[in-house]
Amino acid sequence: SRCGLATNDYAVAHPSLPNYIALTSGSTQGITDDGEPSSHPLSSPSIFSELGSNWRVLAESMPSACDHVTSGQYAARHNPAVYYTKSAASCRRNDVPLKLPLDLSAGFTMIVPNICDDMHSCPVAIGDAWLRRIVPSILASSQYQSRSLVLFITFDENDAMASNQVPTLVIAPSTPGGERVAIRFTHYSLLKTTEALLR
Repeated sequence: SRCGLATNDYAVAHPSLPNYIALTSGSTQGITDDGEPSSHPLSSPSIFSELGSNWRVLAESMPSACDHVTSGQYAARHNPAVYYTKSAASCRRNDVPLKLPLDLSAGFTMIVPNICDDMHSCPVAIGDAWLRRIVPSILASSQYQSRSLVLFITFDENDAMASNQVPTLVIAPSTPGGERVAIRFTHYSLLKTTEALLR
């Protein structure tokens, strides 16, 4: 009841990685697989290079900062910052393991659950429980309370629907609860919206 919902939003590709790259660079950059960063070093601009050091990725279960190798429940393919060579200098400082309390002080923060909490390898109830832990801490943050933070919750792709439709929730003090928007959106729309909000 406190969320806005985009009811006509779509991922742009399969599998996961091209969607994360699209969400952060405005293109899939020709990627069609889930290869590790060593297979896809990207020199293209991204939201990370646009923001200099005013960004953060909080990646759950990542063994160490800016980790380029998938291990355990951490999937590098879900952590787009590690693919962009132009952000390499700030990656170790800004791409860090998820921990509480959340550090939401950057202009742009991407929070990435592990492959269990994102419902990829575990039941939906596990992902719901994860959101019940994380979302209240975001809404209680000074950034949200001061009306300088908007929370978008979306999925990288939808393996169950040929259309690749994904749910996208918008939570912000200025967003009317229960609002439904049926305009067609894609991951590119979310990137454009994010960039407009950061101007």
